[in-house]
Order: sequence, then C-alpha cells, then structure tokens
Amino acid sequence: MAQKAAWIGLGVMGFPMAGHLVAKSGVELTVYNRTAAKSAAWTGKRKGSAAPTPKAAAAGASIVFSCVGNDDDLRQVTMGEQGAFHGMAAGSLFVDHTTASADVARELHAEAKKRGIGFVDAPVSGGQAGAENGVLTVMCGGEASDFERAEPLIMSYARMCKLLGAPGSGQLAKMCNQIAIAGLVEGLAECIHFGKKAGLNMEQVVEVISKGAAGSWQMENRYKTMIADKFDFGFAVDWMRKDLGICLSEARRNGAHLPVTALVDQFYSEVQKLGGNRWDTSSLIARLEK
Repeated sequence: MAQKAAWIGLGVMGFPMAGHLVAKSGVELTVYNRTAAKSAAWTGKRKGSAAPTPKAAAAGASIVFSCVGNDDDLRQVTMGEQGAFHGMAAGSLFVDHTTASADVARELHAEAKKRGIGFVDAPVSGGQAGAENGVLTVMCGGEASDFERAEPLIMSYARMCKLLGAPGSGQLAKMCNQIAIAGLVEGLAECIHFGKKAGLNMEQVVEVISKGAAGSWQMENRYKTMIADKFDFGFAVDWMRKDLGICLSEARRNGAHLPVTALVDQFYSEVQKLGGNRWDTSSLIARLEK
C-alpha cells in the first residue's frame, strides 16, 4: 500500500517539487494551496487529490511537506485553526521547505514534539529551474531519526540533501547560502558593467574568465542575460530581500558582521525602486546602468 503524504504550498517551487515527489516516490499525495485554483491545476497534471485546508490535507498522512512564503504563512499552515498539526497523528513527520527564520523552525519543532510529531527544517537552493528539473540542494536541521525518514522522499527532487545539525540548522545554512550569493552577484554585475564601459566584448571576456578563479554558477548561468539586460525570470528580488532580511536579523542576534550583505540588500532596494520587484536577482546590474 502506498505511503500517504501531503503537500502544502504549490508556488513556483512547491508545484514542481510535489510533482517529482509523486512521480518518483510513488506516494499517495494530497495537496493544499491557499488559492484553490493552483491545487486544481496541479491535480489536473499529476496523480493526487486536493484538500480544502492544511488540516484536511494532513489527515492520515505519515509525512507532510510544506513550501510557503514566510514565518507567518508557516505558522498559519501548521498551527492555525485549520493547520496541519491539528490533522497529524503522533508518529507522523513534518518537513518544511520554506526559507524562514531559525526561530520559527525551533518553535515549530518544539510544538511538533509536544504532539509526538517529527519536524525537519529543510530550506532549498537551486531556484525555479532546480525545482522543475528535480536537482535542488536541501539543507536540513532536526533530529537524525526524522531526517532519515525524510531523506529518501526529499531525494525525489534533490541532488544533495544533508542534515547539518539541530532544529534551525537548515535555516541557518540557507542564510549562509544567501550571504555567499549576495556579494557574488554584485561582483559579477560590477565586472560586466566595468567591461562594457571599457569597450570589451563581455561575452568573450566571460567565456575566458569563467574557466579560471572567477568562475561561478552565477557567472555560468546569468552572464548572457545580464549583458542583454534581461531579468524576467528566476529568483525574484522581493524574495531575495526577504531572505537577506532574515540573514541580517540573525546576524544582529549572533554578533556576525555582514557589511557586504547589508550593502547588497540596499542595492536591491534600489532595484525595487526601478520597478524590479519580480526581476531576477541578477538585475543588480540594472542599478549600475540606469
């Protein structure tokens, strides 16, 4: 008999992730999305059923996944009046793929534990393309026994999945990921901007320097669209600012110094003022060339 599972949140990430889960793991999946039309669109493409609330979706499931917007959304779909925790039985497991704070991960882990439910915070990296192609990187926090139950199913949409420590550690690792990306994208933006001003053929320049120490995923995947001023795809500036806000808040708490991250966050606010809220994060170059 197929394992019963639930998926809460069918946005640009959750929609394809849930699809890979059904296709590759064989679970019997019930989905929930705040906008019911998204659930209907998903069940129209994939094998599974839709539920009207997170609680109803989670009823009878041995494992429940979520991928929603922020801390408040996450609290709502877990502990709200119709939250998943109210429908989950003792011994079941909740896996959260939202990029949220470490605080909410610890809070929900503690609440789940009181109810006899396992909880793993498991934010992802790889963007919409990674979700669609099933090659995400998943950073996990929680108890080893819970992670071991979750990992085989997570691997249906991931190429890397690792337990990095106690509850909240997955979220802290995702903050490291976003901190590393922030300065790198700004460096790439300045590189291309400078080269264009210097009269260089930047496609040729990047073809050369990408094979040396300057090479990165961002350079490999974004240089052509940055040169062409095309940003209508990928990971949105609004989402990045949300993530960097979480990083800066945690840094104030733990005493870490993040001068470049704070600066790049302000640069992204300038991109928002240019109307680039939904532009890809590589749009940092737009503020240099305005």
